[in-house]
Amino acid sequence: MGAMLDTMGTGGPIIGLLLGLSLLSLALIVMKVLQLRPVTSGTDLRNAALARVEAGDLTGAEAKAKTGSAPADRVLAYAIEATAKGYSGAPLMTELLRRGNEELTQMTSKIRVLELIAMISPLLGLLGTVLGMIQSFQELELAQGAANASVLAGGIWQALLTTAAGLLVAIPAAVGASLLSSRAERGAQLIEGAVAQLLLALDVPQKREP
Repeated sequence: MGAMLDTMGTGGPIIGLLLGLSLLSLALIVMKVLQLRPVTSGTDLRNAALARVEAGDLTGAEAKAKTGSAPADRVLAYAIEATAKGYSGAPLMTELLRRGNEELTQMTSKIRVLELIAMISPLLGLLGTVLGMIQSFQELELAQGAANASVLAGGIWQALLTTAAGLLVAIPAAVGASLLSSRAERGAQLIEGAVAQLLLALDVPQKREP
């Protein structure tokens, strides 16, 4: 690998850096996919827990919600637990907002790194191309016009290779960051929906009173 990078001249170190960014990007995508896999799950479980809330069984509802693995399940379980302990109003909503923000922060963590890789990889590729072209034309100048055209062409394709490498790194990173961000946003929406449904479920017994 080192010998191959050496043959690329000034583009070699940049190709090596892009390779490292590619491996980092792949590792982050795999990690985030595994982390975000359960964020949209548990809809039936939450509905069952909310049904128990409407029936007045807060203990059973809390136990049901705690069996879930989605962020919305965790926030809902805490909300039911806090309600059972008598918390309500602005203090409860403030704490639920804080917990929801913490869940969102965890869901979106490392996605910024993917976005950064997607942004800088093409620039690194372009830098490698520019440096490679400079080197090629320096060699042409030193040869005083006597350089073989094939040698010059070889230097140019090696330079352009860094641009292609940069794009190959940037495209998967950009796609991964976009899809992962969408999934995290969906998880945040489910948290908001679970809390809203809980408030409605808690209000049902009051509406039924004469």
